[in-house]
Amino acid sequence: MSTHSSPNPPGEHVGQDAPRVDPLFERLRPQCEALIAQYEQKPSALLPMMHLFQEHQGYVSQDAMRFTARMLDLSPAVVESTVSFYTLFYRKPVGKYMLQVCRGLMCELRGADEIMKYFREKLGIGHLETTDDGLFSYEEVECLAACDRATCMQVNLEFVYDLTPALIDEMIDQIRAGSYPVQPMAQTAKPERSWKIAQDLQVGSGGKSPGARSATRPNNAGGVGDATGIIMLDRFVTKDVSFTGRSSERLVRDARDIVEIADEQQHEHGGPGGFADGGRTAVGGAPVRPLGSPIDGGQLG
Repeated sequence: MSTHSSPNPPGEHVGQDAPRVDPLFERLRPQCEALIAQYEQKPSALLPMMHLFQEHQGYVSQDAMRFTARMLDLSPAVVESTVSFYTLFYRKPVGKYMLQVCRGLMCELRGADEIMKYFREKLGIGHLETTDDGLFSYEEVECLAACDRATCMQVNLEFVYDLTPALIDEMIDQIRAGSYPVQPMAQTAKPERSWKIAQDLQVGSGGKSPGARSATRPNNAGGVGDATGIIMLDRFVTKDVSFTGRSSERLVRDARDIVEIADEQQHEHGGPGGFADGGRTAVGGAPVRPLGSPIDGGQLG
């Protein structure tokens, strides 16, 4: 399998440029076309294609995402946002053996803290890091749903139960010797020490996306500039919303009923402007409560 370097640093945003001509991509093109043919809509093949590329690359490269975007007639941003949503897609190269130790409640009660500490000391790496030889990547994950066999882990998604330091030593030795029964993942690029993504860390620490940096409160009910959600609800009621017939969301289904109830409450307090007019004609009425408050008195529950 050929090794190539991406034109963008690993983990950076996918650009608009066309992907490089890569022998691997051309070899996988027939399989990609077969996946696309299985679905009525081309974008439905996005996740299967990402699994295919990760199976052959060991991670989902920037070129793979651009190649997929072009095949599915999607923007690179849509592909990257989908890949970044799923923790089992790696956007940077990782080790040949992904060691994922459960840190869920039951495993914690059964000694997961000691197991994780032992792994970190044994491998000389921490959470979301890879050994210098590129063999092991280590991650502490949420509940793996094998509580009856705690403490547990997965090695390349294969379960290992009832962990002890002795079992860990045996597993590591067998992997290094090439005799472990779980096959290694593909590795077409040398991993860095960490596969953390800079922009993910920014969001995880409370940082704002570029589009929200100038907004003091980007998480208002109706978005920027719509603290109560009035403007958003008004659009559902007064405009022809194209997805009304395709959505079961309560805001779509019950918007007009919510507005009518809110209007009644508003008029009871002397306010001439109803909820759906965005307060444009309300003078001296009771404050409009934001979406999410019990404005319907349970009538729509």
